[in-house]
Amino acid sequence: MDEEKRITVRLPSELHDRLAALAKRDHRSVNSEIVHLLEVALAGQPQDAGSP
Repeated sequence: MDEEKRITVRLPSELHDRLAALAKRDHRSVNSEIVHLLEVALAGQPQDAGSP
């Protein structure tokens, strides 16, 4: 099993509401939806990409 890290993220209420709606639609928890969206956003990005 992959090691998991726990973080705290402050989100605007409106963004949380949007995430919760997507999660419900996709039958996922809000946490799982965030992980999924991050994985999709980072797909194809070099792992060692630095900021310009």
